[in-house]
Amino acid sequence: MRRREFIALVGGASLACRSRARAQQPPRRTLRLGLLEPGAPPDPLLEAMRGRLRELGYGEGRDLVLEVRWAEGNLARLPELALELASLKVDVLHAFSTPAVIAAQNATTTIPIVFSAVGDPVRTGIVSSLARPTGNATGISLLATELAAKRLEMLKEIAPNTSRVAMLWNDTNPSMTLRARESQDAATKLGVTIQSIGVHDLIDFDSAFASIESGRIDALLTLIDPFTRQNRQRIVDFAMRRRLPAIYEAREFVESGGLISYGPSLFTIQRRVAEYIDKIFRGGKPADLPVEQPTTFELFINMKTANALGLPIPQSVMLRADEVIE
Repeated sequence: MRRREFIALVGGASLACRSRARAQQPPRRTLRLGLLEPGAPPDPLLEAMRGRLRELGYGEGRDLVLEVRWAEGNLARLPELALELASLKVDVLHAFSTPAVIAAQNATTTIPIVFSAVGDPVRTGIVSSLARPTGNATGISLLATELAAKRLEMLKEIAPNTSRVAMLWNDTNPSMTLRARESQDAATKLGVTIQSIGVHDLIDFDSAFASIESGRIDALLTLIDPFTRQNRQRIVDFAMRRRLPAIYEAREFVESGGLISYGPSLFTIQRRVAEYIDKIFRGGKPADLPVEQPTTFELFINMKTANALGLPIPQSVMLRADEVIE
């Protein structure tokens, strides 16, 4: 190779490398990210998203300002908090859960919204379709309704004599309504009777638990949303006191002492949400970003709880577990 050609080749490669490096850097202006959170701090899921944003090159206090608003379990506060974030004219608004997205969409039709922890964004009217969201919102769906049958099948595997299952869920969350219906349909096909018990306020738990105790219930199914997630320790402790085999939708319940959980990784989803936010910061539009669905699912088992319940976990279930807590 002649010297001039070598210099040109090296120079071109160097320029390409610099161009790629610039493309990987976030925009230089200070960006404002609004976070509409139904729960209360600290929240490890929020930390997962913040960690991914740092990996993408965003520095809080340098080129990124976070505006976080916590509903602290009171979903009725979400509309006012969404309006507050919209008034700040944030560059992107992240909404966690169906009630948060609905509140955000009612607050603004212009600020891009990235959502997560939404069970069925099409049937709840958040987007027109997964492939072409239209409007100002996109994000990650939980694929929650389709997993209802698998959870009940797994509950029957670990507790074969189960015939009556109490389903605890937030009956004011439209996404949960769809998931509860799917669970009812799946239970019918499996020959299981579901006792549906709605909770949406702390005072509801006493009557909900009393209903379960008097209903000859064999097992417990808890549908996760911000309210039940916020009160997971209360639910897990009750299941242990009543010696009920229980299945949950997220690993946090198992880490809090619950028996078993099966569902998509919320931590993985929140990291992916950060990548959606990055795309919009760079000029992308929600309408051009298809709603994604999770492709991998996690099975967690708490053997300490299983042993306390005197419940042997079948080898077929153990072999499918992603993690077993001893």
